[in-house]
Amino acid sequence: MKARKIETVQVGSVLVKIYERRRRTANGETRTIWEIADYSHGPRRLLGFSDHAKARQESLRIATAISTGNATGAAISNREGASFGRALELLKPTGVVLELAAANYAEAFRILGSDRIVEAAKEFVRRNPTERPARTVAQVAAELVELKTNRKVGARYLTDLRTRLDTFANVFCVNVDTITSIDVQGWLDRMTVAPRTVKNFRDTVNTLFKFCETRGYIARGENPVSATDRVETRNSEAITIFTPEELARLIDASEKSFKPILAIQAFAGLRSAEVMRLDWEDVHLTKGFIEITALKSKTASRRLVPIVPSLAAWLEGHAKRKGPVWPHSKPYYHEVQAKVAQAAQVTWQHNALRHSFISYRVADISDVARVALEAGNSPAVIFSNYREVVDASTAKSWFAVAPSREKHAIPQA
Repeated sequence: MKARKIETVQVGSVLVKIYERRRRTANGETRTIWEIADYSHGPRRLLGFSDHAKARQESLRIATAISTGNATGAAISNREGASFGRALELLKPTGVVLELAAANYAEAFRILGSDRIVEAAKEFVRRNPTERPARTVAQVAAELVELKTNRKVGARYLTDLRTRLDTFANVFCVNVDTITSIDVQGWLDRMTVAPRTVKNFRDTVNTLFKFCETRGYIARGENPVSATDRVETRNSEAITIFTPEELARLIDASEKSFKPILAIQAFAGLRSAEVMRLDWEDVHLTKGFIEITALKSKTASRRLVPIVPSLAAWLEGHAKRKGPVWPHSKPYYHEVQAKVAQAAQVTWQHNALRHSFISYRVADISDVARVALEAGNSPAVIFSNYREVVDASTAKSWFAVAPSREKHAIPQA
C-alpha cells in the first residue's frame, strides 16, 4: 500500500491528516481508500474510508473534539498538563503542532529502533551540508586532470585519465553529489567491452569520487563506486614468446637506433610504453641497472632492473648521457617495429619480448620473487603464467644473443 496524497484538516492548532492510498484487491483491481490518524482516544488508530467526503467529515469531527477539549485526551493530570505546556513552548519556534511532532518522533523512533534521533539528525547534516559546493561531473573531472597535470604525472596516464573521465562526464551531466551506486553500477553493467576495460573505467571513476571526498563535493564515505561490484579479470592473454633465433633475426634486421630498444625489452623486460618514457639518465651502465621511476612505470612503483651482460653489450656504443631512449612518437615506434618484424620474417606477437624475458629469466635464475621485482609484476602472476614455460638450456641461449663484428651470434640450444 503506497501513499499517494496527504490532505490536512485543521481546527485551531489541531491538525488531522487524511492519507489517500491505492490498494490492490484480491481480484487484481485497484481501488482508492482514505485513512485518518485518530489520536482522540490516546494511542494512534487508523480509520479507513472508501468515500472521501466521509473521511473528511470524520477528520473534521476529530479535530474539533480535540481542539475543544471534548476528547478523552483532554482529561490529563496537572503534571501532564505542565508537560503538555512545555512541549508546546519547545515546538513554538518550529511552527510544528504537537500532534505532528509526536507522530514524526514515533516514526523516527520506529525507523532507528531506539531514541537516537538527535544523532541521526547530526549525521544527516554532516552528510548533507547546506553549504556543500555544487560541482558537475565535468567540472570535477577538469579539476582532477589539472591537478594531475600540475603534479607532472606521465603523459600516457594523463591521456587515459582524461579520455575515461570525458566518457563518464558525457553520460552523467549532473552534479557529483546526485550520483548513486545504482547509477554507476548500471553504467558499468551496460558496457560491451572486455572485463579489463570495465575494471579500468571503474578504477578511474573511483579516483574521481575519492577526489570529490577530499574536496568536500561529497561527504566522506559516500563514494558511490565503493558499493559497486568489483570487476574480476583473468589473464586470458596467451603467453607467447620468441625463440633465441627469432630474437637474433629481429635485432639484426633493425636499424642502429632501434637495436637498443629491442635489447632493453628482450633482456630487461620493459614494457614498450616504459621504453618510450625512458631517459638515458635512467640507464646506469656503470652501476649495472636500469631505474624505472614511479612516474614512468605502468604500476606507478619504482623498480630497478639489472643490466645483464648481453644487454650491456647491446647498449655499448648506443648509450648517451641524457635524452630520451626513444626520441620519436608512439605511432612511429609501432611502424618501425612492424618493418623490423617483416624484414626479419618473424611474426610479431604482442608483448612477446617482455613475455620472453620473464619466461627465460625465471628458467635461468629459478627465483620467481626476484623476477617479479625486476618485471614489476606480482610473484603470483609470475609463478602461474611463466614458470616452466621454457627450459634452462634455452634460457642460456636467449641471454647469450650478443653482437658480433658482422652479425649477431645465434647460439644453438
